[in-house]
Amino acid sequence: MSAVENPVAGSVLGALLTGSAIEELVTGIVVGESAMGTAAGEPVAGSVVESSEPVGPVEALLQAVREGRTPQIPALVAVLDPAQRRACLPGLKAVRQEIRGEWSNVANARAGALLVAGAGCHVGPAGAATWIGSRDFSGRSGAVHPALAQVVEAQPVEWQIEVATRLAARPAPSWGRSFYPLIEAVVRRTGCAVPETEPFVREWLERRFRHSGARPTLAEDLRADAFTPALLPRVFELADIGGMLSWRLSPRPGDVFAEALAELAAGGVLDRADVIDRCLARLLRGGRTADQRLFVDVLLALAPTPEEYAARARDLVALLDGPSTVAGHAQGVLAGLDEAGLIELELLGEASAVVLFRAEKKLVRAQLGWLEKAARRSPERAGAVVLAAAGAFGHADSGVQERALNVVARHLKAAGSAVLPELRYAAEALNLVHHPRATELFGAPVGGDDPDTGWNEMLPPVPEPRPLGAPIASAAEVAEELSALLAAQEPEVADFERVLDGLVRHAHRDRAALVEALGPVLRVYPWNGVGRWQDCGPRDVLYVAAAVAGQAPPHRLWDFLGGKGRSPLRGQNNTVHGHVLAARLEEAAWQVTATRPPYLLATPTDATGAVDAAVLVERLVGYRAAGVTPGQADLCAALLRVGPTVGGEVIRAAEALTRPAGRWAAAWLRTGGLPAQPSERVVFAPGRGSRHGHAYGERWWEDLRRVAVAQPGIDAGPEGPGGERLAREFVALLDCTEPGMNRIRAQTRWTWQPSAHWAAMLPWHREELAARWLDWFASAADRDERGAGRLLPVLAEAGGPAGLALHLVLAYGLGARHTEDRTAAVDALLVLAARGHLDGALLGRELGALVDCGAVKPTRLSRALALAAGTGAYGTVWSVLAPALPALLTGDQTVRGLGDLVALAADCARRTGARGPIEEVTATAAKGGSGRVVKEARALRDVLADRT
Repeated sequence: MSAVENPVAGSVLGALLTGSAIEELVTGIVVGESAMGTAAGEPVAGSVVESSEPVGPVEALLQAVREGRTPQIPALVAVLDPAQRRACLPGLKAVRQEIRGEWSNVANARAGALLVAGAGCHVGPAGAATWIGSRDFSGRSGAVHPALAQVVEAQPVEWQIEVATRLAARPAPSWGRSFYPLIEAVVRRTGCAVPETEPFVREWLERRFRHSGARPTLAEDLRADAFTPALLPRVFELADIGGMLSWRLSPRPGDVFAEALAELAAGGVLDRADVIDRCLARLLRGGRTADQRLFVDVLLALAPTPEEYAARARDLVALLDGPSTVAGHAQGVLAGLDEAGLIELELLGEASAVVLFRAEKKLVRAQLGWLEKAARRSPERAGAVVLAAAGAFGHADSGVQERALNVVARHLKAAGSAVLPELRYAAEALNLVHHPRATELFGAPVGGDDPDTGWNEMLPPVPEPRPLGAPIASAAEVAEELSALLAAQEPEVADFERVLDGLVRHAHRDRAALVEALGPVLRVYPWNGVGRWQDCGPRDVLYVAAAVAGQAPPHRLWDFLGGKGRSPLRGQNNTVHGHVLAARLEEAAWQVTATRPPYLLATPTDATGAVDAAVLVERLVGYRAAGVTPGQADLCAALLRVGPTVGGEVIRAAEALTRPAGRWAAAWLRTGGLPAQPSERVVFAPGRGSRHGHAYGERWWEDLRRVAVAQPGIDAGPEGPGGERLAREFVALLDCTEPGMNRIRAQTRWTWQPSAHWAAMLPWHREELAARWLDWFASAADRDERGAGRLLPVLAEAGGPAGLALHLVLAYGLGARHTEDRTAAVDALLVLAARGHLDGALLGRELGALVDCGAVKPTRLSRALALAAGTGAYGTVWSVLAPALPALLTGDQTVRGLGDLVALAADCARRTGARGPIEEVTATAAKGGSGRVVKEARALRDVLADRT
């Protein structure tokens, strides 16, 4: 073969191959005896070794690909001319189609060989880059196989550079192997421009943290890397890197990112001014807290001089509106610049206007301190200082307002009378308790009419249940809504119930049309069978769709396939709610293939999960007319969704039903269904056991003190006229519950949390649900977990009594660690108040007890109740705080946030005109000293005694 015929002749790869070696490879000599034969080149299990008869070079390559002989692919590609390479592509694409979605060892071996062969057979770099980056090879080991690098290295330099550039521009794979080593090798070998795309920069950076064994410091590693000058400045543009770059690799100096960057800037590897500018720009852009802290650390390591900071003072003022960590740093730097005389008075006013508007009291107090010092250093600035300090008169915290008044009072004389009109106007925002002092200071009355006059409680409108809507009208719409449900992150109750009913309804009408409509959906979302580790959820309605299409046997046939009682929807990790959902779906899968009822009885009439009693009776009449017997799970679910109060006309219509299911439904409606469960208050405090030295996080409950609820359960539930009982899955929903070690362990065994679908199973039993879910809500307060609060509005809008359990979970929600959970709890509080279901005295007493035992922190509670009061619900908040104050004020009065709670109580009492002494408030107000709690208690005492 001539150099013209062999495109790799004279190349590195060509030098590895003798003429006889090429001859042997092309003629398909027995695998293992070729010139490239190694242990890795042996045929994979399940492959077929072809005969040793001579074959052409194209057929030899395709045969090697099918047999997964990846190490031999570069040599087989090397002997092909461009036309032969193009001739291989259809066959290679056919193999790719065959192995798509298959993850056996044979398929993985073929995929590796296929990747290498396709990369070499694409003469154009665009096609080669598309082939290498294909999703079909994600997660396969071929990306790091040496054969791929050999094939790429054998190509012309321009081809290599273009492929590397295109691969570097592709989004990084969410999982599997990266093509970074291939791109890096090309760049370093050819000396082309370093790609500065985000995926390449991120991978380059992450590899600095993957060293094992003896290694240089991060600063030394970066200094020695030729990519650093081009790529390190791009790091400032990456998101979500704070966690990785904040990690100190060793105690050595320069082995954490911030210190390494400072060393490189000091050594001239990076431009110091450019790094400072990029760092400030990154902080101004915002982002996750970890990222912002990282770049604050970079600034601290760079230690800019006052002159460097002064040239960027405007950027620092803009940072005052950022996260508290960033704002605190910028505030400290600006205060230092002001003390050094490096910033103008105008910037002091701008900085104060930003900071004094913030909610963080630490920043606000520091700003007032800065203003105080500025006025003392330069009395001629007193006028600007007092006007800036007046910006805090509208702060939500009464203590901050008092501090601002003190600053104004100390420098009012130096400021002169010219500032009084503006100060009087700003003083209108002060809390009423400060009006007398402001009147005295500013020489004119502050405050208008009595704020109690015409006071009216502002509550949200009572939410109306959202109707479920008409049943799905066609098979095509069933398929469309099923596809949307499967794609949704959190499918809604209404969507799930409509799809489930639609599958049953249209399987009854025209199963063949439904199967045809479901075809495209089931190709995208195939049913994967058993082997479950997660709880049964709404997406498992796919099982019913697969049963309709004949792709999954209904549950009752599993007895013949895999053993008695085996279910594709139940695993050892199912919750009681998951078992209920599994029972409904298993029954529906049987119904769509066997009994084919016209619709489901348990489909809700509104989005809470409730079923209107009249609609249920109408559905039972339809079943009787169709000669269909209701499914047990369907009927049980429907009965649990019917409200306890039913009109006489509906009951009479139900009593006309003569079949067993109708008679049971009539008796259920007549007696009001399940009785409400009594709730007993229980304190769970297991204490420390004899076991010691346990791992982190194990036996965490030993230090726990939690107020909980116990309920007796329903035993077997009410009996129907014919001896009918609720199925065991539905009885388990309301088994007896009390705090104990088993319940605590179950909470942390898996991450399943209550959902709206769980609540929809018992839409008229929110008290019972709250009692059984209490540990999830409590963990939001005493273990700082996230997410349970989102169910509080659902419970508030549900039906049934609102007793101890519901008020207790609401109390935990108001003291939750995360803002979104507290906000959801405030929504629930206002909804309960609007519906007239809130027992403020009960909630207040439980809040006082939770604060006393340490489960709820006053700082969190004060933020939640202040948010509620800010909506205009001052009366609601006062109804909660008034009964909580005795417990709050008899405990530890040094706890953070207690003063905020007392101040909020005083504000609510003043606005609502509350009167009458509270013994504990009076006793606290009589104490000596000037602590925050004592001062706010005095203000509250005066309000309650009508001394204001």
